[in-house]
Amino acid sequence: MNIRYEMTTGLPSEPILTVLLDLLGTIFNNQDRTELLAKLTYQASRTGLQTQWASINDRIVGCKFGYERKPGQFYSWLGGVHPDFRGQGIAAELMRQQHDWCRQNKYNTIRTQTYNQWRSMLLLNLRFEFDIIGTEQGKHGLTIVLEKKLL
Repeated sequence: MNIRYEMTTGLPSEPILTVLLDLLGTIFNNQDRTELLAKLTYQASRTGLQTQWASINDRIVGCKFGYERKPGQFYSWLGGVHPDFRGQGIAAELMRQQHDWCRQNKYNTIRTQTYNQWRSMLLLNLRFEFDIIGTEQGKHGLTIVLEKKLL
């Protein structure tokens, strides 16, 4: 199976943006599509949003969004893989490519947050040497805050 990975700064153009919104809606079924678009547009307007996606046979099956949280720190924000394509290393490769990009662009740390319900993402972050640095009350429950040093 040939998996193609692509990356762009900012929001991708149509029809890719619509497909990514559909994918995020499938992954995060507790979030409204209009709300997701508003969040993406807001981040793209203020922080230089970085967008990545993975496709198989021209079907987008995974994605990852992030942005500069503060100078030297990148925030790995939204992402995931369509349920039909999990377990094939797609999320790990998206993460690896994001971390490589962050190193090349002189970021010192990457921060992310996840909920306990997304255990596969929590475990992937731990495998990629993130440390749990705390918890916060989030919109959908308690969030686990993780950070990784890029030295």
